[in-house]
Amino acid sequence: MRSLVHFLCLFFACSLQASDRPNFIFILIDDMGWKDVGFAGSELAPTPNIDALAKKGLIFKQAYASAPNCAPTRACLMTGQYTPRHGIYTVIDDRHTPGSPQQKIMAAESKSELPRETQTIANLLQSNGYSTGMVGMWNLGRGKMAPASPLGRGFQYFTEPKALGFEKDAYLRKDGSELTDVMTDAAIKWVTEQKDGPFFLYFAPHAVHAPFEPKPELLAKYAGKKDRMSAEYSATIECLDQNIGKLYAELEKLGLAKNTHIFFTSDNGGTRQFNAPLRNGKGSLYEGGIRVPAFWSGPGVKGDSVSEEPISTIDFLPTLLELANIPLPSNQVVDGRSLLPIRDGKGLERANLFWHFPCYTGNAKPSSAVRQGKWKLIEFFETEKAELYDLAVDLSEGKDLAETNPEKAKELLQTLHDWQKETGAAIPSGPNPNYDPQAKKRPREDR
Repeated sequence: MRSLVHFLCLFFACSLQASDRPNFIFILIDDMGWKDVGFAGSELAPTPNIDALAKKGLIFKQAYASAPNCAPTRACLMTGQYTPRHGIYTVIDDRHTPGSPQQKIMAAESKSELPRETQTIANLLQSNGYSTGMVGMWNLGRGKMAPASPLGRGFQYFTEPKALGFEKDAYLRKDGSELTDVMTDAAIKWVTEQKDGPFFLYFAPHAVHAPFEPKPELLAKYAGKKDRMSAEYSATIECLDQNIGKLYAELEKLGLAKNTHIFFTSDNGGTRQFNAPLRNGKGSLYEGGIRVPAFWSGPGVKGDSVSEEPISTIDFLPTLLELANIPLPSNQVVDGRSLLPIRDGKGLERANLFWHFPCYTGNAKPSSAVRQGKWKLIEFFETEKAELYDLAVDLSEGKDLAETNPEKAKELLQTLHDWQKETGAAIPSGPNPNYDPQAKKRPREDR
């Protein structure tokens, strides 16, 4: 029966005219916190273009990144899978190597690239008639032409900051050009070439990741901010907003806006300095490290819509496939759920959301988490203790209820452990024999 359904979905997908099939633009911002844009309540910088797009569609007020830092979330986006399925738990970096002297326990190993047999959203769309392009940061394998690169994982076009003449982490080129401007121009050029569709653009700008290097004229606008970082961050956000506006204006000019779905979110939570009322930030499984801004705008999506349903990065792959009338892969687990029921005013009927981050990064320590309704439990592997929070009344996660509500804590911890076992989640293996409490910690957060 499943093979018949698969065949029929392929038949109807292929029989559609290109002009009848929706285009997709997925915008994944780097390090943007939950409330760093206007539609989410920010006053850091005006974001009229992003806000206007959000207003045209559906805003997800309880959206989550599938991991608290860059690479694993991007892997979850590409596969629709939780981190244990693909094994990418963190960015590969000497600061995170298991057994480093500043780490109390032996963290789990993380893969640097997706398993070779894993199908990505680009593979699935491309094999069903979509043109696929990526502009931005991949971080799931090295080398532009390597099998683990975007061009080896289903994208027909790929360019990144280095290929556009920018040094690592730089926003300004020697000729004065600004990175987000140049990347957006590259995205517009590719979309224009694919205007007859259907196409999938994965736009993953470097913004708004530190270190910041804003245009002088934008930085001057924020000279009155309380510190330079706030001014630089605000200017970087405004530049991003200008470019999102430029990209959408080009879609309208080409007559593509009416048939293009636009998804907007971030790869992890934001910088602690700007994250209130959320606790902590990037690298942490507290809300500040995983809650992100998100919206979906496009044909059939009612404007001025807001959802309080918790969603995750893993949900975007099944959503795009359903919109394109493409079946889920028959030989690959997809943990995410299509968001179309939310669009249609229904719920996802999902009991739990999970996170697994058995690594060290920056100030963060190995942990795992589950959210069930209003409840959220975080397991910390160093202390072998769990914390329980009621997010309905304690969004800042300031009151641990594990001792006052031990029954719920025990229930959720068992649910988390069952999930870890079912997915084959890598678990830290015990005390680190190289641990040195005097070792210098390196708190700088990774890409």
